[in-house]
Amino acid sequence: MLQFENVHWNQLLVLWGPTLLKAAAVMLIGMWLARRLTGMVPAALTRFGFDPMLGNFLRNIAYIAAVVIVVVVALGTLGVQTAPLLAVIGTAGLAIGLALKDSLSNIASGVMLVTLRPFHVGDVVTAAGQTGTVREVRIFQSVIEGPDKQLHTIPNNLITSAVITNLTTQGIRRVELVIGIGYGDDIDKARSVALEQVRADPRVLDEPGADAVVYELGDNAVNLGIRCFVKASDWFGTKTTLLERIKVAYDAAGINIPYPQRDTHLYLYDRDGERASLPAPRADVPASNDAAA
Repeated sequence: MLQFENVHWNQLLVLWGPTLLKAAAVMLIGMWLARRLTGMVPAALTRFGFDPMLGNFLRNIAYIAAVVIVVVVALGTLGVQTAPLLAVIGTAGLAIGLALKDSLSNIASGVMLVTLRPFHVGDVVTAAGQTGTVREVRIFQSVIEGPDKQLHTIPNNLITSAVITNLTTQGIRRVELVIGIGYGDDIDKARSVALEQVRADPRVLDEPGADAVVYELGDNAVNLGIRCFVKASDWFGTKTTLLERIKVAYDAAGINIPYPQRDTHLYLYDRDGERASLPAPRADVPASNDAAA
């Protein structure tokens, strides 16, 4: 057991007191400066025209680096040899890096995102299977707010390893409606009615112009592709409005919008495999259709 009877506390306090106070002051002042200085990074970069996403990312990295420096300086104030300590930190960093290679890949992916900038904070993107507004790019993850106001936190390496679709960069988006008409309906008339409704909407842009083309001859309908361009912020509202207006206009113009249907035919055969005719309906039983939709 440790014996403290012969310890001269006064001498220890005189000998180590100033050093301990100096180290504590270095820690406190260093942590305060690290927090204050790194907190100024986003505002400074934004003032010079850089994206806020880059500022927030660099602030986090700079704060971690500043904390490591402050701790090393404080230990040096206590008389600890910093050279061996730095060697130990480097070795430990290598071991931790090998153990956390997936996390380091997220950091590398985060650096790629803020350097290459495939999107900015506030852009609407589709990344890693999620569509929403970019709210933040952190060291390990990015935060995307979905249309239902849920926050999706996605590891950065999943974003950079897949296709990133930025729906905001160009400022406009194409509204594409696929509407089927009957094979007996007039295609030119259906095209004219649809384009009339599209061009009547003030949100639809004049350039590029709207058009309506035949996409395919389907099993049950002739499918028309009705296309126009709107501002990115108007995309969803314009799409739903045009769907409703074209349906109402087609009804008024007598143009059918078919739905899938099938005809069922019933055949009877006798014991010899010969086709037999249906029995005559009974007088007391109402006749039924022999073809069902």
